[in-house]
Amino acid sequence: MEIIYRLTSSGAFAKDFALRDQIRRAAISIPSNIAEGFSRRSNREFVQFLFIAKGSISEAQTQLYIALDQQYISQEAFKEVYDGLETIAKQTSRLITYLREA
Repeated sequence: MEIIYRLTSSGAFAKDFALRDQIRRAAISIPSNIAEGFSRRSNREFVQFLFIAKGSISEAQTQLYIALDQQYISQEAFKEVYDGLETIAKQTSRLITYLREA
């Protein structure tokens, strides 16, 4: 998630190493778990990894709240990234539903 890297690369956010690294790890975990689950070639295992990806989405959203509270990011940046993550979460949920019914 390129936008996460952009947000965390400057200002006070860049200096809060713990939060910066944690939100980056969560963001990286989302597509990584989707890819790993897909490579398993089993709907059951794919669904398991999709749930892990959804957990990483929630984790990143929580860390965005912390960044906003610390005034590391603007309300506009928060909304843009949070809403993007929410869209990914909904798409992931729909994919889980589809795979469970297949």
